[in-house]
Amino acid sequence: MAPSTSAEHSPAAFYNADALAPIQTRRERLSSFSIEDLNPVSSRSAEWRYTPLDRIEQLTSGSRDGSDIPATYDITGAASVAHVPMSDALVGRCGRPEEIASALAWRDTQNAVVITASAQDTSEVWVVRDSLGTAARAGHTVIDVAPFAKTTIVFDNRGSAMLSENVEIHVGESATVVVVSLQQWDETSVQLASHFCRVGANASLTHAAVTLGGGVVRINPTAHLAETGASATLLGLYTADSGTHVESQVYVNHDAPNTVSRVNYKGALRGAGARTVWIGDVLIGREATGTDSYEQNRNLILAEGARADSIPNLEIETGDIAGAGHASATGRFDDEQLFYLRSRGISEEEARRLVVRGFLNEVLSLIPVPRIQALVHDELDRALEEVPV
Repeated sequence: MAPSTSAEHSPAAFYNADALAPIQTRRERLSSFSIEDLNPVSSRSAEWRYTPLDRIEQLTSGSRDGSDIPATYDITGAASVAHVPMSDALVGRCGRPEEIASALAWRDTQNAVVITASAQDTSEVWVVRDSLGTAARAGHTVIDVAPFAKTTIVFDNRGSAMLSENVEIHVGESATVVVVSLQQWDETSVQLASHFCRVGANASLTHAAVTLGGGVVRINPTAHLAETGASATLLGLYTADSGTHVESQVYVNHDAPNTVSRVNYKGALRGAGARTVWIGDVLIGREATGTDSYEQNRNLILAEGARADSIPNLEIETGDIAGAGHASATGRFDDEQLFYLRSRGISEEEARRLVVRGFLNEVLSLIPVPRIQALVHDELDRALEEVPV
């Protein structure tokens, strides 16, 4: 059982793929470490209804290589990297799989990578993964952040990949954490990732998924604001070319008083046949008094034949909140903006690039990692040279 669309988009908001039995809240979605307990991979299943199943079959059936994923680690400050068995106590504290690809990756992974950040000093860990190859792989990463620590973790993903992975982010009390997943895969790569985040008391998490390349990229972050005063900012920036599928199923669970969340995802679809999917679920639980939450998704269509699905959902179980809202919009170029720029001597091609850059820069400016901002700026300059007129 899992949510498919918001009630305003579909009268049957939640269903079981086999029984079609309605459920009432996002918290009732199935979760398990066993694939037998989860809904099958099917276009009738809410978890998979928007995903091109024929392109991800290697990650949803058969077996995957669960050995250590090749990566290099650039570490500054008080942080360390280690490998531990999946039976280690650090594994499994932040969430459980909600769909079969995640459960299979959990089962097949032999050892988890544990990135530990202590409170002794501000730290940064830059993880480069650029030699995964085309064989199906499974992986698991645990980010363990001590109370009062300040850290930035970046996953820099490049080259070829057929990867299914789980990432756990455990944020201790009063810690400040930034996690960025940057995708610059080649056009044949497939990545299915579930990110489980647990945010402690008065702690702050910024999570950003930046997708600039890949064939199928599906990154689903879950932020559990588990203790009083926890806050989370979930950001997404993506471009989609012809044949690219970018999907994000975002879930924010306000489970304690005085928690704050902001979700801001923006994408530009610049190729015929490009497809993006964004599903945003926010649940404000009965104990989450004083919650302040807002989510939005906006998409800019740059080519005929591109499609963006945008589905915000909001559930509120208490009347004592500071505020909650959501918004989504999908559209084409603003003719007035183009006219304004062209009236000042700017060519139509350059005007279009400026409009797209301005549209995406709102999200990019919120990612507090200068090196990421510079990388994305450079890549956008290259990519937007091909914006259709």
